Order: sequence, then structure tokens, then C-alpha cells
Amino acid sequence: MAVQIDPTSYRNLDIKAHDDGVWVVTLNRPTKRNALDIDTIEELVTFFSAAPRAGVRAVVLAGAGDHFCAGLDLIEHHDEDRSPADFMHVCLRWHEAFNKMEYGGVPVIAALQGAVVGGGLELASSAHVRVMDQSAYFALPEGQRGLFTGGGATIRVTDLVGKARMIDMMLTGRVYQGQEAVDLGLAQYIVEGSSMDKAMELARQTAQNLPLSNFAICSAVSHMQNMSAMDAAYAEAVVAGVVNTQPDARARLAAFADKSGARVRPNAE
Repeated sequence: MAVQIDPTSYRNLDIKAHDDGVWVVTLNRPTKRNALDIDTIEELVTFFSAAPRAGVRAVVLAGAGDHFCAGLDLIEHHDEDRSPADFMHVCLRWHEAFNKMEYGGVPVIAALQGAVVGGGLELASSAHVRVMDQSAYFALPEGQRGLFTGGGATIRVTDLVGKARMIDMMLTGRVYQGQEAVDLGLAQYIVEGSSMDKAMELARQTAQNLPLSNFAICSAVSHMQNMSAMDAAYAEAVVAGVVNTQPDARARLAAFADKSGARVRPNAE
């Protein structure tokens, strides 16, 4: 059953729908460098739970102001003086939000600028594609603050940069930026101008794919990474059986067969 998303019901997220099925979700706490408080996390859970059933074809995730996200709202964390059990449940809500992004089946393109730090990097690493501008920088300063990552960095950031670099980032607060960040896998694209412009371009391109194909790419691949090689091969065959025989693909296959469809070409120099 299709569901409706009401952008006016969100306070910490600014949500805009475009006619081509691309939705822009902007963290809207610029005076806090878009730090993640529990209310923002709950809004992320709500939006990304609904997105696959609301006709959302692709999402651009951005941050208002000069920074993408500076991570956990440390002021809220200090003021709440949570118990271990309380904070464990906060972390589980972060996992719920970020898992809805990674496994939800809707392409999420993150437009990154300024700080992509701590929980902000955990959020960005939950996106399927990350575009950074020249101002973006990545760090995990938890060690210096007497903290430990709780939003999936040990899983997703480690997958991107490897265990040794992940531990180094946490122990020393090492900062990555520029082309080095792309080379390590923290972002797939770096642009001279606006990361938002490039993210929108990629989202619009992605939104032209068939939804079932996007769902498989943006869900099944992550699930298969959690399986043994044998189980993943079996799951891949099952998913391919469903996706590659979908009726909506027939026209695209026919266009390929009669040579009227676009061909894969080398990039122009």
C-alpha cells in the first residue's frame, strides 16, 4: 500500500519533493552544524521508513549551511546525562535510521560540505553515493572526547577505509579531505563547485532506472555482503531471477536488441 509523506510534519529536516521523483532531505540545524539529536534521528527513521512505499525514486541528503553534519549533539548528550541502557537505546535508534537508508532500496546520494565528522560520517557512510566539495573533511574524533562510535562506524566506515585506518582515525582524530578522501573511499566524487549540484545530477540519473532494479542494487548488495560467499551467490541468483524478468524491463531490452537504446561508451577526454 502506498503511503504519503507530509513534509510539513518535520521540524529538523527540510524535505522537498521534485516532479521527477527525486526528494531532497536537508538536515536543518545549521547553528548546531547539523548535529544529530534524538528528534532528528526519529525524523530520519520516519522518512526513510516511508520512502520505499511513497514513490520516492531517489533521495539527495544534504546539510543546511556550511557543514553536512558534525555528529552526535554533544550538548544534548551532556545535558541528558543518560544511563548506559538509555544511551544503548539511542544508538539502536541511530542504527534503525541508518539501516533504513542503506537497506531501504531507494538510492541515497549524500551532498557533503564542511564537517563530515563522527556521527556525521556514520550518516554519510549509510548513503549509497557520496559527493564531496573542496571544503568537506572527514574525521572520527570520539577517542579525544572520551567516546566510542555508536552509529555504525565500526561497520560502514571500516568497510570503506579498512580496519587499520578506522582505528587510526578514532585514536588520533586524523582528518581526511580532498582527493585523498576519495582515494580511500570516503566519497566517490569530488567537485570544484557545489556538491549539491552533482548530487542532484546523479539522483536524477538514478531515478530514471526501474524502481525494482534500484531496490535490488540498494538493498540486496548490502544484504549479500553480510552473507557467506555461497549464500550470497544463491541470493544473487534469486534476485537476478526476479529483477531480470520484470515486465518493465522488456522495452529496455528491446531497445538494446534493435540498437535504438543508448550504448555504453568510453568517457569523453
